[in-house]
Amino acid sequence: MHHPSMFDLGGRVALVTGASRGIGQSIAEALACAGADVAVTARSEASLQETRSRLEMAGSRALALSHDVGTVAGCRSAVEAAVVHFGRLDILVNNAGVEEVRPSLEVDEPLWDHIVDVNLKGAFFCAQAAAEHMKRAGRPGAIINICSLTSEVGVPGAVPYGSSKSGLLGMTRALATEWAPIGIRVNAIAPGYFRTSMTEVFYRDEAWQQAMLGKIPQARFGEMADLQGAAVFLASGASAYITGQCIAVDGGFLASI
Repeated sequence: MHHPSMFDLGGRVALVTGASRGIGQSIAEALACAGADVAVTARSEASLQETRSRLEMAGSRALALSHDVGTVAGCRSAVEAAVVHFGRLDILVNNAGVEEVRPSLEVDEPLWDHIVDVNLKGAFFCAQAAAEHMKRAGRPGAIINICSLTSEVGVPGAVPYGSSKSGLLGMTRALATEWAPIGIRVNAIAPGYFRTSMTEVFYRDEAWQQAMLGKIPQARFGEMADLQGAAVFLASGASAYITGQCIAVDGGFLASI
């Protein structure tokens, strides 16, 4: 019989990107509640105050960092700051993401670059910097990428986003196979329909809400707490033999037709 301590993150250090609100904030809090010390990033440090206080209430030593993980320098700086402050890094959650719905015939290069730089390039270079440290330290590590339903299905008006999130799923699988020999596991979570500040524009449309609920077998939208167990599971020893996987937390959406 396995003991609950297999989910314990005591003594571990996590870095969660894009953690000022929504999914990133919720996952950071879950890792803190499981015992981890947590560094969080956003473009503005002021926006992280609520996250930091939630982490401290959960008993975590929290570190708030202002870095733009859409740039390689920002990725490297965020990882380095976490390592310098805590002396180690065991868990990375690549959550930072941006989206703007726009018909594909109107997508221009700046929009494409912005979405792909943050969602895909940033996730890779954060993972690379974290893996360099984990390899040097000779300790096992866990990287969790936040994918999307658009990693698996097409959504009109979300082509740059879907491209970036499909790429992130491919990256998850490739890094998992490459880094398994050095003890680093790479997995992903694909959230289903969650009401966040990024998706709020859709939820204002009552007809859209009803149509979407009809496609979700559990007939409800996700709540932040729904993602917390999956994040702790993939970050902890409970998933020691799991790598290269993407868990959809979607109320059954992808499994149904």
